[in-house]
Amino acid sequence: MTIKDIALCCGVSVSTVSRVLNNHPNVSEKAREKVLRAIQEHHFVPNSSARDLVKLESDSVGLVLRGIANSFFAELLPPMEQLLLDAGYTPILHQIHSGTDELEAAARLARAKRLKGLILLGGSNDYSREQTAALKVPFVLCTYTNSFGNLAPNQYSSVTIDDRKTGYDAARLLLEHGHRRIAILLDSVRDRSVSELRWMGFRQALEEAGVPFDPALLAESVSFDMDGAYRRTKELLAAGTAFTALFAVSDTMAIAAIRALHEAGRSVPADCSVVGVDGIALTRYTIPSLTTFVQPQKELVCTAVRTLVDLIEGRGGNRQIVLDAAPRRGQSVRQL
Repeated sequence: MTIKDIALCCGVSVSTVSRVLNNHPNVSEKAREKVLRAIQEHHFVPNSSARDLVKLESDSVGLVLRGIANSFFAELLPPMEQLLLDAGYTPILHQIHSGTDELEAAARLARAKRLKGLILLGGSNDYSREQTAALKVPFVLCTYTNSFGNLAPNQYSSVTIDDRKTGYDAARLLLEHGHRRIAILLDSVRDRSVSELRWMGFRQALEEAGVPFDPALLAESVSFDMDGAYRRTKELLAAGTAFTALFAVSDTMAIAAIRALHEAGRSVPADCSVVGVDGIALTRYTIPSLTTFVQPQKELVCTAVRTLVDLIEGRGGNRQIVLDAAPRRGQSVRQL
């Protein structure tokens, strides 16, 4: 009898049996008892060479975080790491700058650490089969999907909100409050990622309402970081273009924009309403509290981990899950 036979007998993975044999802490008591009972019943005694091979088997999952200053991802990581530990896997965090190729970084990490799988937090939405083939392990895109790429549904997994709908809903909220001169602060309208999708939804809402969009109200910061958003808002204000509301495609960008508005003598929401996206904890404590579209953090984390573990352990195929972002009313929007 081999370690694979014990795993099959118990209905667990080989890596779980490996962790029991090596007295690894990341195994549930139920699974540990089942494996130990099977070992005893079948008189299984691993020889030293087999045990050495077992130890070489990795139980690690890579978490590749694109955008090292992203507060939203920082809130997702602790529960995600805990869920992976509970499932018997060791999370390995790898942070990269927003301009770095996340697929290349993930492929290198998978090879170096002999990973079982990958969760990618943030990235481009236009992957090809040739690009993802380099990963060699199951992977899940978390907070984005392959909207602009040519991957077939059976070639990748993702869990995300509907970014285009969220941009649409944000614009509708401001339109319903009487705003017509609405600025938008984003990374780029051609980033092939969430900015472009939220921009598309934003424009659709304005077009349906018969509100022409003034190109002077488009503020591209070419990044999602707060410094870039702050500087771009300052430039927008310095240009003198009138607007009564601003939609920022992330909460951190919205917070930076509020600071720039304050320094320019523009009160929020008296002089300018502001809406963000993400629902990070800080937005409850800003002055004023931010009206935002909340990404369901618990569902994102649980669904991403469950999907990856199922893929690793052969319990399911690739799937794409879309969740809803719910509006949370703060004090940063007023009725005109």
